[in-house]
Amino acid sequence: MPAKLLIVDDEPGIVELLKSYFERDYLVLTAGSAQQALQKAAAGPDLILLDIQMPEMDGLTLCRQIRAYVACPILFLTARVESADKIRGFQAGADDYIVKPFDLDELGARVAAHLRREQRRQSSAAVRFFAEMAVDYSAREVRVNGQPVPLSRREFDILELLSLNPGQVFDRERIYAAVWGLEGEGNSDTVMEHIRKLRAKLAAHTLHRYIETVWGCGYKWVG
Repeated sequence: MPAKLLIVDDEPGIVELLKSYFERDYLVLTAGSAQQALQKAAAGPDLILLDIQMPEMDGLTLCRQIRAYVACPILFLTARVESADKIRGFQAGADDYIVKPFDLDELGARVAAHLRREQRRQSSAAVRFFAEMAVDYSAREVRVNGQPVPLSRREFDILELLSLNPGQVFDRERIYAAVWGLEGEGNSDTVMEHIRKLRAKLAAHTLHRYIETVWGCGYKWVG
């Protein structure tokens, strides 16, 4: 699915120029005022191109207003070049400053770079590393020293629960409720069998014991 861009500028000519350029690669939303931008921001854009000098509400004010709710990169478009203006822009929550007039291909390259950086950030947030193990929670994959460890759905669910809460002790009943749900048809003994299989699969790839038994209490993740 293509990334979603929101272009905010009160000059229709610039909006049309940018829309025509970017819609070849992205889904483009446009707004001719800050009020329209507030409405369009609810669509969850992946990046915002925002003009600073607009009537009624300028780009700096708009950026400050939406920054608490919008995590995507915001790139200011402006004719201002003073350092003090740039500082105010960054303080308002901007990620980059594009000075008018700009080269479209350079602007396109900056947009692409910011989107790649954002994708890497989101991707890294979905992956955690424990010694020689990498757990990709989005793809539901586990690798040890680069080698995939095939896990069943329930085995991964248990690993996910424990590894996202390292050091925290979970008893069998709590693990069963979290993984199988309150409507599960088994019992907490099922947890023991799944952890046994999970440990065996991990032991085939590493000597590190990631799941530790806390006698009389349950299990915890040791990264």
